[in-house]
Amino acid sequence: MTDYYSIGLTGRDRVNTAIGGGVPAGSIVLIEGQDGAGKSALTQRFSYGMATEDAYVTYVSTELKSWEFVQQMHSLSYDVVDLLLDEQLLFLHANVDTHDEGRKRQLLARLADAKTLWKADVVFVDTLSSLLRNDPNYESVIDDGDEDHVIQRLVTFLRQMTMKDKSVVLTVDPTSVADDALRPLQNVADIYFQIETSTVGQEIRRKILVRRFQNMKSPVDDSIGFSVQQGRGVSIVSRTVA
Repeated sequence: MTDYYSIGLTGRDRVNTAIGGGVPAGSIVLIEGQDGAGKSALTQRFSYGMATEDAYVTYVSTELKSWEFVQQMHSLSYDVVDLLLDEQLLFLHANVDTHDEGRKRQLLARLADAKTLWKADVVFVDTLSSLLRNDPNYESVIDDGDEDHVIQRLVTFLRQMTMKDKSVVLTVDPTSVADDALRPLQNVADIYFQIETSTVGQEIRRKILVRRFQNMKSPVDDSIGFSVQQGRGVSIVSRTVA
């Protein structure tokens, strides 16, 4: 029988219900979206809710430092201080803005070797595309069109983790890496979301296109509208088409 990591906050929003009641243990979750689409807000909501449901969570960010993460989460009314202090949630900043030589820049290798990081039940990497762009192993094969081999090695490692019932949530900006590099991740993902945005007047409308969702606990719609608001966080949006 499949276990599930609840996304929580059922008395506050409808996110857990919209996502089928939780993420199956041992899943690779891929969330695609361009810059500003809402990938980080969505993963922040998932990570916070899972941690409140007693799952041990690691959140790796290539953009935010620890104090910025706490500030960002507070602005969405996801107060993570107690979760961090209780070690229910581990936050790590991945410094990709470095051009140092040697081991320090082997970002994917360092990600895989960070044993403390992988002790969690659910690991979030936001964004994987930033790690790829700044990893010399990936950079060195771009001209040869061999990017997918780097990703295949990553996929092998991720599957080793999911065999231990750990779930891994990866965000990527598809405009920043080659299609061939993303294809192995897209193919192996148990859950594959694409976020699309549109502008209506001054409103930014966001929706999750559910391309794949294996072992869902309860039915999931093919398209899930959501909004991100300061002070409220992520909310599921139901829209009526006239």
